[in-house]
Amino acid sequence: MILGIGTDLANIDRIQGVLERHGDRFRNRVFTSVELAKAARRKDEAGTLAKRWAAKEACSKALGTGLAMGISWKDMAVSNLRTGQPVMQLTGWAAERLAEMTPAGHQATVHVTLTDDHPWAQAFVVIEALPVGDPA
Repeated sequence: MILGIGTDLANIDRIQGVLERHGDRFRNRVFTSVELAKAARRKDEAGTLAKRWAAKEACSKALGTGLAMGISWKDMAVSNLRTGQPVMQLTGWAAERLAEMTPAGHQATVHVTLTDDHPWAQAFVVIEALPVGDPA
């Protein structure tokens, strides 16, 4: 069953401007060390971070909270599998919220997809709950 869906669209040029104005203060407030390392290896750091910004916004919407209810930016982190597929890990208050919204006897999975086409970065998040022991 679907527990939540969220989407967000971020402007890469806007993220670039924030990076230029606030630098590491912005980076360290919003992104995890894994996210920052990924972005540092990319030619388009702002685009990489904009996709992750959008994913965090989309995830907060899928959780039904937005960012106003106590979720920290770093409570939602995007990394990639070896195949390149993005995955979202939740910690802190975001993980607590996910546990609250997951029905008993179910396991929640957070699906995330990212895309960009300059100057836009977009993310979709779907939170799914499957019965524990379901082979699907």
